[in-house]
Amino acid sequence: MMMESKVLFKKRFQAHLKETIRYFQYILNGHIAIAILFLIGAGAVFYQQFLAHLPANFPTDWIVSLLFSLVALHNPIQNLLKKADLVFLLPAEKRLTTYFNYTLLYSFLTQFYLVALVIAIFAPLYQVSYSNKSYFSLVLILILFKCWHFLMSWWMLRVRDKAVHWQDKAIRFLLQFLIFYCFINTHLLVALLFTVGLFGYLFYGYRFSHRNALAWDLLIEKDQQRMQAFYRLASMFTDVPHFKATIKKRALLIKWLTGKIPFKQKNTYRFLYQITFIRSADYFGLYVRLTIIAIFLLAYFNQTVIILGLVFLFLFLTGVQLISIWYHHRTNIWKELYPVNYSDRQEAIVKLIEQLLFGQLSLFVITVLLAGEGWQALLTALLGFAFIISFSKIYLVDKIKQ
Repeated sequence: MMMESKVLFKKRFQAHLKETIRYFQYILNGHIAIAILFLIGAGAVFYQQFLAHLPANFPTDWIVSLLFSLVALHNPIQNLLKKADLVFLLPAEKRLTTYFNYTLLYSFLTQFYLVALVIAIFAPLYQVSYSNKSYFSLVLILILFKCWHFLMSWWMLRVRDKAVHWQDKAIRFLLQFLIFYCFINTHLLVALLFTVGLFGYLFYGYRFSHRNALAWDLLIEKDQQRMQAFYRLASMFTDVPHFKATIKKRALLIKWLTGKIPFKQKNTYRFLYQITFIRSADYFGLYVRLTIIAIFLLAYFNQTVIILGLVFLFLFLTGVQLISIWYHHRTNIWKELYPVNYSDRQEAIVKLIEQLLFGQLSLFVITVLLAGEGWQALLTALLGFAFIISFSKIYLVDKIKQ
């Protein structure tokens, strides 16, 4: 049965990897890759300026302890299970130990990108704040505790009670935070005591969780939730047949925005696309998040080139993501019965994205005006207006014709 478990894992893993890579190719297309590089560059400049003027009383120990603890406790486990496994594989659970070991190893290794990212981000801050202390030893401690918390997360999947899960995470987070905080501040004896307490709790967690059988339905549900989150991201760039969109009512917002649309046949798609944007958690939430991030960045930087670069970048990112509204109802054949011209449909999506980008630009201009100079705000408004018109009339029209 060991060989059969290996073959099963190999097949599931290859199918999962093939699907993931296929969607990542759409996500990391040329435009998005350039935008990510620009964000990394802007972030690096911001971080460098921040470290150069780091206050003497900056709470580095609190921040590092908090983020390292969150990373240590963040352990999503992907078992590559399917709904049918409840019927066909559940009876053979005892013979699938090898399969689960492989999935656990895969889940653990795929999380090291986050560990490496956090370690790299906080290395300069830690060295500036504690130039006489070893960052390497702190990293080793993070990796060690990451392993233990990963095992604990796997054991706790046997427990169905959500309240117990919340209590478990709260206790482990508190102990882990205190360990990192005491270690950074060289309270080594206290850190050792908390470490003993944490390992004692992990031993208790093992004994407590193994009173229950493996919750297959819970494992399958969590696997599906993680894949739906990935499909949600991929759906912003291409059609994803497996994605189940999250819909919100937002009745008041819909009434306020769509109430101004004239009740005419040619406005059919204008009404449909506005409702799609408002009720879809993906489009509306993404628009709000990108706008908030851009406002925070614009409030910090005062260099004109960086301001304009950020404005162009976030207007472009928002516009590109919103293009997928055009494809949102592609699989619904009933809309083809609408007696509406194709040009009216195209005009509806262009007008919606234009309005959203102009609304975003208005907030950007206000931010620049409050945080910078008047002429910078005027320049932002003029060039931003030109960018939106060019984007909607040339780039957007060309994309939806493809």
